[in-house]
Amino acid sequence: MAKTNDALKILDRMIGDDADRRQMIAEETLKAQIAQMIYEARTAAAGLTQQALAVRVNTKPSGIARSEDADVDSDARFLLHRIAAAFGLALDIRLVPVPGHHQSA
Repeated sequence: MAKTNDALKILDRMIGDDADRRQMIAEETLKAQIAQMIYEARTAAAGLTQQALAVRVNTKPSGIARSEDADVDSDARFLLHRIAAAFGLALDIRLVPVPGHHQSA
């Protein structure tokens, strides 16, 4: 087997055919992607603090902080991920503009 410095290739070799580990990695990747998406939407797109976003969505700032924390589990999104996987599908979660809605900071 050829040597490589590519971390993803090394991980792939280490995991092999272990379906449970692949599922775990897919779920952790999804958590990180969703957390990053929420953070980017709040900061780059809207320029809001966690407190300001919390006011807009009628929740506590700690709820926003947890949403941006990739270590926090959400049963609903992981159930969706598992359902998609059961059908051989990938879960694609995106934030897209609503036609006719003007974003305000």
